[in-house]
Amino acid sequence: MTRVAVIMGGWSSERPVSLSSGKGMADAARQSGFDVVEIDVTRQLAQQIADVKPDVVLNALHGPWGEDGCVQGILEIMGIPYTHSGVLASALAMDKDKARAVYVQHGLDVAEGGMYDVEDLARDHIMAPPYVIKPSAEGSSFGVFIVREGANRPPKELTDGTWTFGKRALVEKFIPGRELTVGVMGDRAMAVTEITTLRDYYDFDAKYQAGGSRHVLPADLPNAVTEAALSASLRAHQALGCRGVSRSDFRYDDKAGRLVILETNTQPGMTPTSLIPEQAAHMGIDYPSLVRWMIEDASCPR
Repeated sequence: MTRVAVIMGGWSSERPVSLSSGKGMADAARQSGFDVVEIDVTRQLAQQIADVKPDVVLNALHGPWGEDGCVQGILEIMGIPYTHSGVLASALAMDKDKARAVYVQHGLDVAEGGMYDVEDLARDHIMAPPYVIKPSAEGSSFGVFIVREGANRPPKELTDGTWTFGKRALVEKFIPGRELTVGVMGDRAMAVTEITTLRDYYDFDAKYQAGGSRHVLPADLPNAVTEAALSASLRAHQALGCRGVSRSDFRYDDKAGRLVILETNTQPGMTPTSLIPEQAAHMGIDYPSLVRWMIEDASCPR
């Protein structure tokens, strides 16, 4: 029987999401007949994995260290097959500025902007509002601020000690319109979901609280836009060198007819409110089958 170690938790700001994803995937793997061991990750992860001697590692970590190539490097050194993307793709996708460069090189449209020192951002508007400030390497919308049109100054959080996401941040022009997301499973794009929320934007609570957002699947879009979003997500997945399942997020400005890629998530959430399980179900793939596919897809890509 194949022994699967599900690694989850960790110490990033996305720990609660990871624990939820990990628990769900561990239960699903057991339903499929795998011998499953759950590991709440510490900084002694290599020893934790060595102790349980898995055949495969199912990576349910989210955020820095678990999703940015660090854990992937440990697993490569140990020679243990693991799910999701490898070292380089994980690192590229987590670094939003580096990912933007890859997108542009492969003909994908990105919002105007770039990286700036947080001190400069706190001093005055770096561009005319509306614009978005994002940490360069975080997920689940942690540290994201939308500076609205008419704002007198940048967010106070940049100077009052609230900002804990590094000395530099990504600033992008705010793209009006609709929030879209597209999953990729292996070599095929899955579906296009439109996300709506009554909150200011699709933040952490909107993503993970029951009723925090509404997912329209499939998104009600012209066929040409749907096809463009599916194609762009697959191109992003391949350009970054992703493996297994990924999910790319977009803004679609229906007035300008512009589809802008925001980021690619190499380890999308697998919680009860997550988007990838919904898209898989839409394709006729239930949750246990999706998890089984991830485990069977695991390898050491280097």
